[in-house]
Amino acid sequence: MAPAAGTGPEAGFRGVIRVSFGTAAVPAAEGSAGMAGHDVRFDAADREALASLIAVLEQARVGVRLILAGPPADVAAAAAAAAACGLLEEEVTLLANESGRRLVFCAHCRTANTTVQGVGSEVDCEGCATTLAFSGHFSRRIGGYLGFAAHAEEAA
Repeated sequence: MAPAAGTGPEAGFRGVIRVSFGTAAVPAAEGSAGMAGHDVRFDAADREALASLIAVLEQARVGVRLILAGPPADVAAAAAAAAACGLLEEEVTLLANESGRRLVFCAHCRTANTTVQGVGSEVDCEGCATTLAFSGHFSRRIGGYLGFAAHAEEAA
């Protein structure tokens, strides 16, 4: 669910934009430090939601802060969109739930795989069927974890 038209911050907004996905909520005081705040809620980080988020970020000015809360895959997708808009890591706070969907990118075929498994688990790639292991190597640029052949050393 995208925010209604005209509900974004005014052009030149310089405060804290708090974005939540699903049932997650960003604590009202999180990251405020006396700055003006703007709250946005989406059901999920789908194309429409990310386009709305980008539109909100394009209205912001240097010094804006972004807080993203919700399932890991949604937070990661929104973080990647924010990075594409030019926000720096220091300007974005990620509050991902411990459980929920995660994206694991296959280093072999570049397929984005969705899993609910935790970091340190294995997942079969939907693109090349390689069993992928993924650790805490998270890329904000691509919005997911890097997956690599889980048992490559055993195949040698």
